[in-house]
Amino acid sequence: METVLNSHPEENPVTELPRIGPKLASNLEKLGIFQVKDLLFHFPYRFQDKTRTVPIGALVNAQTVMVAGRIVSVNDNIRYRRALIVRFEDDSGRMSMRLFHYSYKQKTALERGSWIRCFGEVRISQHGYEMVHPEYSVFQYPPPAPQSDRLTPVYRLTEGIGQPMMRKIVNAAFDHCTQRPVAELLPLDVIRRYDLCSIGSALKDIHSPLVSESGLTAVDADQPAKRRLIFEELVSFQIARRQQKQLRQSSEAACMQPAGDLSRRLKDSLKFTPTDSQRTVIREILADLKKATPMLRLVQGDVGSGKTLVAAAAAAWVVDSGYQVAVMAPTELLAEQHLKTFYDWFAPLGIEVLLLTGRMSAKIRRQVERGMKGGQTRIVIGTHALFQEGVEFKRLGLIIVDEQHRFGVGQRFALREKGVADQQVPHQLVMTATPIPRTLAMAFYADLDVSSITELPPGRIPVTTEVFSTGGREQAIRKIESLCAAGQQAYWVCPIIDKSEVLDVESAVEAQKYVEQSLPARRVALIHGRLKSDQKDRIMNSFRAGEIDVLVATTVIEVGVDVPNASLMVIESAERMGLSQLHQLRGRVGRGAAQAMCVLLYRGKLSEMARKRLQVMRETTDGFRIAEQDLRLRGAGELLGTRQTGAQMFRIAEFPRDRELLDDVIEVAELLLSQQPEFVQPLIRRWAIREGQYSAV
Repeated sequence: METVLNSHPEENPVTELPRIGPKLASNLEKLGIFQVKDLLFHFPYRFQDKTRTVPIGALVNAQTVMVAGRIVSVNDNIRYRRALIVRFEDDSGRMSMRLFHYSYKQKTALERGSWIRCFGEVRISQHGYEMVHPEYSVFQYPPPAPQSDRLTPVYRLTEGIGQPMMRKIVNAAFDHCTQRPVAELLPLDVIRRYDLCSIGSALKDIHSPLVSESGLTAVDADQPAKRRLIFEELVSFQIARRQQKQLRQSSEAACMQPAGDLSRRLKDSLKFTPTDSQRTVIREILADLKKATPMLRLVQGDVGSGKTLVAAAAAAWVVDSGYQVAVMAPTELLAEQHLKTFYDWFAPLGIEVLLLTGRMSAKIRRQVERGMKGGQTRIVIGTHALFQEGVEFKRLGLIIVDEQHRFGVGQRFALREKGVADQQVPHQLVMTATPIPRTLAMAFYADLDVSSITELPPGRIPVTTEVFSTGGREQAIRKIESLCAAGQQAYWVCPIIDKSEVLDVESAVEAQKYVEQSLPARRVALIHGRLKSDQKDRIMNSFRAGEIDVLVATTVIEVGVDVPNASLMVIESAERMGLSQLHQLRGRVGRGAAQAMCVLLYRGKLSEMARKRLQVMRETTDGFRIAEQDLRLRGAGELLGTRQTGAQMFRIAEFPRDRELLDDVIEVAELLLSQQPEFVQPLIRRWAIREGQYSAV
């Protein structure tokens, strides 16, 4: 069957390259490489300097370099572990190469008097400098000086593909585009205005950078090659997100117009007064719901800022307009917590609120699903069960997603599709308790409208924070005993479950033993991610009911747990955690009337970054300030959750390093969308790492 090629060589399948058959193509797919362009944009993660030979007398321990010399001895060493030791020398000194795995052919090729050139990491042994299993070549005469003035790339690999093979494949991709160079997908006036180099030279220099006399190469972020690629990738990301917003705005949604006074009755039933910030966000949401275009709004607010009330106000407006509301939470525990809150608010007003989770009995589940399909159930709260096959709504008008970053794009889309009727799509409200700095929101959420709740309800007493080395554990125990005697409860959080031989951190299992031994009269329980859902829920419900005094936990309790009687949070190995995670954990206490405290314990000597993080935690409880500091110290991957999940957002761009480009990038993205749309789809195809990458929700 004849292969039909795309319009440009870079979009051809990798099987068009020489010697790439189905098996090798299958291995490349594991790296996200399907087309020739995926090889061109499969950037090295580091480089090797094989442009010069370093004299043996100038070597430094742990340095990765090229050395050369004449072989003076070849010996089998079988005293401790069989190894072949090859000693060689140049005019400045002598060193060894050690091979633990070698063939007879290799041994015979390494003759005394021959010359050898090695590339590898230098180590200091009892006999001086040596390299263990370096790359090496044998010569009959002194080897010629390296001819290349470019660094050698090192790529991410997968099974069946080594570095030499990957380099050959990437070179083949460049050769494939010789007749028709890689397409220039930024307008020439943009390239000139922002002083960008061509895409061809950028790709050449990023894969094999020149080494200059100053030692700087094209791999440095401010060098022309990397700057050009970062700029183009950020433009691609921006136009994709903005295009998503345009597509959404071209869709239709129900214009919500309440027939009754449910919103007023909900407001009058509250036992507290909403903050000015909550009222502002509610007005923004209701303005969206009155439109015939689907809302897609992100509400971000600090822990305890009152996002649930904002969601309830939106739900009341939609229900009173004759539509249903679905609230999706990432865990059954959080779903049940939302159920209780929504039920307390809406049941007295005559609105049915039901729960749908995967653990329900078949009989109860069928009853809930009948109510949803028939329209009697106006508000349903659930987990992933909401978008499973067979679940139907009669008239779904609003989807509320809590802790939206914990759901995949496909999961949110599947729930949205259940509300599509008469060519109309439901409105969407997504919430997060991790405040996003303005710069990051502009970069990553260009397809969403963003609302921020910037103040806490009146009467909330800020949590005080203290920092101790692990020697402060006894102080933490005394504080817990004092609190428990007064009828309060405490958390004790550790980063891992079991003791590790690799990580020098406290485990939850060991901490439970310590707390039980230190407080024999107190009720102590352990909760972690390896427990089954029903076990975790049973423990959390017992803790909420006051049947447990101290809950030892991993970060499984980071999101959604609301126990007003808990007023102390002890966090072990706090130096290992990011600021936003520490702030989320600290937010689990301070929800009652008592003054709450967070104790951060660290092990060993603090690094400069860890010291700064803990200092920020001690100085402020402002989640927006903490998020800004976390972005500066640790990068966007921590705030957006992509680092923990392994999700790769960008090929080469990185936040916060590249944030100064953002204003120019946004300007170019708007220009392309409005005036030069022919560049839009080719740019998106070039840079998207995976299908759906550029869709936020």
